[in-house]
Amino acid sequence: MKNFSHGDLVIPRLGFGTWKLKGDDAIDAVKIALDTGYRHIDTAAIYENEKEVGLALKEGGVAREDIFLTTKIWNDDIERSRIADAADRSLDHLGTDYVDLLLLHWPMTSRPIADQVQELAEVKKAGKARAIGISNYNASQLTEALDACPDLACLQAEYHPELDQDPILNVVRNADMLFTAYSPLGRGDSLKHQVVKDIAEAHGKAPGQVVLRWMIQQPNVAAIPKATSREHIEENFDIFDFELTDEEMKKIFALVEPDGRIIDPDWAPQWDTGVAA
Repeated sequence: MKNFSHGDLVIPRLGFGTWKLKGDDAIDAVKIALDTGYRHIDTAAIYENEKEVGLALKEGGVAREDIFLTTKIWNDDIERSRIADAADRSLDHLGTDYVDLLLLHWPMTSRPIADQVQELAEVKKAGKARAIGISNYNASQLTEALDACPDLACLQAEYHPELDQDPILNVVRNADMLFTAYSPLGRGDSLKHQVVKDIAEAHGKAPGQVVLRWMIQQPNVAAIPKATSREHIEENFDIFDFELTDEEMKKIFALVEPDGRIIDPDWAPQWDTGVAA
């Protein structure tokens, strides 16, 4: 339950997200996460905190080989065929000679998807990424990417109880990939449902712990919640001592909404339509 295996990779199913964490806040939060027990740390070039994440990893007292580190290549570098250069820049910022997972942050329609993922694959071949993947693709784009590069290990995308991601989860599972969920708590909205509160009370847990447990009990799904305070960082990690029943899982699945998506920038692809749409 704690880990997902893909080939020789072992990926912790609960990670620590760093979006919007800056400066000392980023350093402190990552160090607290490491101290708490997180071993999966997620960042991205566009977050502008890779240097801080790298510093926290150096000061955190955990061996590099015991950390699963993910970063992402931003759109401009994907569009301009500068993926290798961007990867080198991220490695320099992070202070490491490899990342465990390197993702393309968004699909760029200005280039064939096959070209994008094949260029990414060259970074892995060079030994600078142990695994590669993509982020924010729809199901048809993911299928196209897999046709060009079957070696993809992970898709990262928004996922929480209000958002139906079954179409792309089916593709992910058929390819034996990992789906890493960002915004797994729906920016807090997922915690407000009475059914979540009731389940939390039944288990002596917080609503956020219930939602994260719901997430990692699903096949091939990981979650990367973000938090800044030690209290919330530790709370989010404390989800491995209880299990949701099938009925409780179904009740949380039933919270899906037709307009549940939160992240939808202008450059986003045409999203998949789930059963609730």
